[in-house]
Amino acid sequence: MTENATRLRLFAACVYELLLLFALWMLCTWIFVQLFGQVKQPYKRLQLQLFLWIVTGMYFVWCWHKTGQTLATKTWKIKLVNQQNSTLSFQQAIVRYALASLLMLVFGLWFIWVLVDKEGLFFHDRLLKSRFIYVTL
Repeated sequence: MTENATRLRLFAACVYELLLLFALWMLCTWIFVQLFGQVKQPYKRLQLQLFLWIVTGMYFVWCWHKTGQTLATKTWKIKLVNQQNSTLSFQQAIVRYALASLLMLVFGLWFIWVLVDKEGLFFHDRLLKSRFIYVTL
């Protein structure tokens, strides 16, 4: 049995991930503004938000499916795996991203849940039977 990642490692990886995402979002926003102009109109702002959500999803889905690790989780030596301790399928990764996005909109439920879950799992991981494990390499 492989050891689940601790809540401290999960939190540290989340903070690091957020810093990386800010950089990605700034770059993507700059590209969007260069291509489509300022985002002062509500419909353009919505397009930018959708663009950022899709780019973020592509990053996470690709990393979770290919290696089970983003740059942040690799740094903190944790890996996302399914029940068989292998990386998520492409479909599982997409569903995980969609669920995490939805739960984040519901008052950060994804984060609150990990604090009270007996195994330290996020709510969407509990539903999908996935988990973060500690890796030594």
